Amino acid sequence: MGKGTVSVLARGFFVLHFQFLFLQLRRVGCSPPKDPINCLSPSGTSNCTISNTYGAFPDRSVCRAADVVYPTSEVELVAVVAKGTMSKRKMKVATISTHSIPKLMCTDGVEGLLISTKYLNRTLKVEPTTMTITVESGVTLRQLIDEGAKAGLALPYSPYWWGLTVGGLLATGAHGSSLWGKGSAVHDYVVGLRIVTPAGPNDNYAKLRVIDTTQPDDLSATQVSFGVLGVISQVTLRLEPLFKRSITYLEKNDSDLGDQVIEFGNQHEFADIQWYPSQQKAVYRIDDRVSSNISGNGQYDFIGFRSMPSLELAIIRSLEENQELTNYGEGKCVNGKLTTSTLIASAYGLTNNGIGFPGYPVVGYHNHLESSGACLDSSENGLITLCPWDPRVKSQFFHQTTVSIALSKVKSFIQDVQKLSELEPKALCVLDLYNGILMRYVKTSNAYLGKQEDAVDFDFTYYRSSDPMRPRLYEDIMEEIEQLALFKYDGLPHWGKNRNIAFVGAINKYGSNAEAFLKVKQRYDPQGLFSSEWTDKVLGIQNTNGVTIIKEGCALEGLCVCSQDVHCAPHMGFFCKPGRVYKDARVCSSALG
Repeated sequence: MGKGTVSVLARGFFVLHFQFLFLQLRRVGCSPPKDPINCLSPSGTSNCTISNTYGAFPDRSVCRAADVVYPTSEVELVAVVAKGTMSKRKMKVATISTHSIPKLMCTDGVEGLLISTKYLNRTLKVEPTTMTITVESGVTLRQLIDEGAKAGLALPYSPYWWGLTVGGLLATGAHGSSLWGKGSAVHDYVVGLRIVTPAGPNDNYAKLRVIDTTQPDDLSATQVSFGVLGVISQVTLRLEPLFKRSITYLEKNDSDLGDQVIEFGNQHEFADIQWYPSQQKAVYRIDDRVSSNISGNGQYDFIGFRSMPSLELAIIRSLEENQELTNYGEGKCVNGKLTTSTLIASAYGLTNNGIGFPGYPVVGYHNHLESSGACLDSSENGLITLCPWDPRVKSQFFHQTTVSIALSKVKSFIQDVQKLSELEPKALCVLDLYNGILMRYVKTSNAYLGKQEDAVDFDFTYYRSSDPMRPRLYEDIMEEIEQLALFKYDGLPHWGKNRNIAFVGAINKYGSNAEAFLKVKQRYDPQGLFSSEWTDKVLGIQNTNGVTIIKEGCALEGLCVCSQDVHCAPHMGFFCKPGRVYKDARVCSSALG
């Protein structure tokens, strides 16, 4: 298929895609995501596999376990951990949705035990006088927000996707965007938690540890636990009185983005920036608290998190695959501009009344604006409409690189990305179909595995081939940006996202905090029953190449940084070469690049 044919298909697609985007404003009905755990035994609890909600881990391995258990109370949870400890079984916690990209929930081998928090999903106590809420670890972010709001309380900052569970978002350090107060990480609002860990015979093989702010060492370790300390049973968070926010999106040229980024984050409490470097454009989210007397019933229903018809998903994916096969970068640019202009014109899903968008500012209560995820809402409809990344149909399939870079280094990083975009103007169009680069603000955390200094979190989402041995269009540019962020600018990876190379040497960036975390880990789980070979490599416990996997084509999937041509795709004209701006980078580049 030539570029002429693709362009004809593209024109028809653009009209269809444009119509579908606006139809989503009225869409209802969706098939919820598939349960991540699949067991082949008649009982449905043995001979199991587990995947994430995207249907694939970075190395595309299949994670197996002998059994899964679904405790419904803390008492049952203690009994489960005790039984597993007595048998010296490897155990891992699984959530109802498993949105983590890396292999956090994988046990070692087929004898492992999965402990699901699916039914640990109750709100236990809301205390308006102390402004705290206590929930079980399987409660979703949406439940937490709703239950707090019923009592006139608000979680001040949160991730934008409400399908995460409280236990899962704590394990991975999930966050929203703010440099104000304690910052945007949910774990920094934890004032107490209960966690079940392995123990010796004197403690009946399982110990329920009750932790609060009087135990700063234990709290700093368990706030971001990476899932290796045990099973969190309950979490208590400090909330605030419910308040209103005012949001305006402002589109500007990105020429001074490096100079503006820090000042903007300090000016606005909930600031973030959506950056489209291929279009030399940045969209600033001017977002602040306002008086509750100001009228407005604003709602946030992000378009990218709504259900989509499986037919549309297949069309979008097929078009992108064709563009990749024909090296049609121009088509990606046209498609990306349509997508981003549509999102901007529709205020990304903001409305003033839940129905229409008459204009800015959008004012509403915080609980209606902080997070969304409509594609999780509805009952089964036979896979007609579903979340855009659902692997049961032909849908989005992507890599995600998410790295936090210290404020002192952000300007230089942005300028390096801009230099790359100038050298290859079409290259970063590959990001635009996935809404560009999301820039969120995060603060230094007391958590040992939390952020080590104030930073900007850069979130890149981009095409992933269904064939792990096939290089991507502009493969070298995205690999260079990834290595710039991680190695030149010492960025910290998001624990719940990223390809394997993001975790290479990452634990060393935490210094003495990493040592403190590992001491608590040794005290809680000396046998490593909640660890795996993968987590041991990430945490530096196994002195090997870490999570790097050296094999033919390994750099294409981010399993390694190439050092030989065979790590790329020489038979398809992709060879291991130095970066264009960051000369220490090693990227898979085409012979003509």
